[in-house]
Amino acid sequence: MSITHATASPTSRRPDMDRAETLALYEWHPGICFRHPAAGVIETALVKTIRPRLDEEREIRACRDCVFAMESTRREAARRSGSEYVPGHAGEALR
Repeated sequence: MSITHATASPTSRRPDMDRAETLALYEWHPGICFRHPAAGVIETALVKTIRPRLDEEREIRACRDCVFAMESTRREAARRSGSEYVPGHAGEALR
């Protein structure tokens, strides 16, 4: 499995970033949110690329609300574990 993500700049490592700053780390394009497919084509960001063994590469895309929720979950998990939180990597596990 391969992960594709936005690149966070060193100045974006602040844990107190607001929603707009966090979402600005991603490139937004029309797509289908993996959590809200019934919403149809909306602005989404690529959060992960998967390569199923018996199928073609697939992009996992998420809407703004989902990307921010994923970032919030990662931020809280980093706080609990004592890990560094680096925004802009919603589809990745903490390091």
